[in-house]
Amino acid sequence: MGRLSYVAILAFVLVGCLWLEVALRTRVLRRWRRLLLAVVPVVVVFYAWDAYAISRGHWSFDPTLLLGVRLPGDVPLDEVLFFAVIPLAAVLTLEAVRSVNPGWGVGESDGTKPEPRRPGGSSEEAP
Repeated sequence: MGRLSYVAILAFVLVGCLWLEVALRTRVLRRWRRLLLAVVPVVVVFYAWDAYAISRGHWSFDPTLLLGVRLPGDVPLDEVLFFAVIPLAAVLTLEAVRSVNPGWGVGESDGTKPEPRRPGGSSEEAP
């Protein structure tokens, strides 16, 4: 497996979560602009971070586990794919949970102040 190790792990992550798009109708891929707004900043920031760390000798990669394609800053293509795949998997997973629990408005606000939560996690009054 060697040179495909990193990419194989990323493929495993994708296989593990892309089915959510179809099975739970998360519509993540259909809302591609929104997805890009979530993923592109991650790719840009971490690409720059890796390029800097590599240039300073603080970070390196085992070349026997990579495809061998290096981008500017000596950042491996595999690493850039990681920066895109993992946030995609996170968004797909988040939207999958939201699709089975529609009342869970994580990350979104309707402008009202949330009710304080009682110890134990419930904001509802006990009977």
